[in-house]
Amino acid sequence: MDHRGSLQRMLNPEHPDRVTYREMVDFKLDLCRALAPHTSAVLLDPPYGAGQAIVEGALPGGTALLVSIEATGYAGTGEARATELLPNWSVEKAKRLGASATKLLLYYRPDVEKVAPKQLDLVERLAQEHEKAEFPLLVETRSYPIHDSERDPREFARIQPGIVIETARQITALPIDIFKTEFPTSPLYEPDEDRLLELCRELDRASRVPWVILSAGVDYELFRKEVKIACRAGASGFLGGRALWQEATSAGPRKERQRFLETVGAGRAKELTALADSYGTPWYAKMGLDGERLGTIEQGWYEAY
Repeated sequence: MDHRGSLQRMLNPEHPDRVTYREMVDFKLDLCRALAPHTSAVLLDPPYGAGQAIVEGALPGGTALLVSIEATGYAGTGEARATELLPNWSVEKAKRLGASATKLLLYYRPDVEKVAPKQLDLVERLAQEHEKAEFPLLVETRSYPIHDSERDPREFARIQPGIVIETARQITALPIDIFKTEFPTSPLYEPDEDRLLELCRELDRASRVPWVILSAGVDYELFRKEVKIACRAGASGFLGGRALWQEATSAGPRKERQRFLETVGAGRAKELTALADSYGTPWYAKMGLDGERLGTIEQGWYEAY
């Protein structure tokens, strides 16, 4: 639920600049009230959602808060995208707010030599800041086309597995805590579920940390399929956005929007949670730990802590 520019375009496709601050906040509060009770955590942004959901009582006490740390959009060109941090925001502020983790969205192509090292440097610097603050960092990566031929969705789906899997290998070599990744390729162009399962297993082998799958704005039924396959292959769950609620942006009056979110949206959240519970790999299992006992505490442990 941390969408900013993209949400403005969804709420008013012809004139996104006319979407007001209050309209953005109200939409996120409606989302939070309807979906948060059925999820383990909610991802919100500082400008329109995080503090607002706390102050207005929209976030249940038993639901964790994740807060984005990047600025909306990207710097550079469409073929060489660089992530920028949100001005006047930091891991210290997120921690003080009461968040459970911060999230960094990283546009990443391992083969864009001028930008990839800078993107990795950004992740490493942030990871060090989070380690010092003893605060978890979740990194989300998104690939993108860099050649004209790749703008054809079918062609991009062909090369995407190599990009996604190598990205997982490089990003999770850094000291991050959770990896939020794209599905390795689009099931629209690769209908063989055994092949999709094997690609997700390759992704699982490449990731050194617990990973979850993102929705990338696909429709709900397609995302449901992706979540099940990814969890069977080793994912620890999902962190989905528009696949759960995108129809609400055009649902009409606010009461109709709320009704959609409280019925269809909440139903989708519960169904996906059930899939993750049934098929997903617990984060501690990915780390080789036992859920009943996460470590050994020796006498005097606190002295060196």
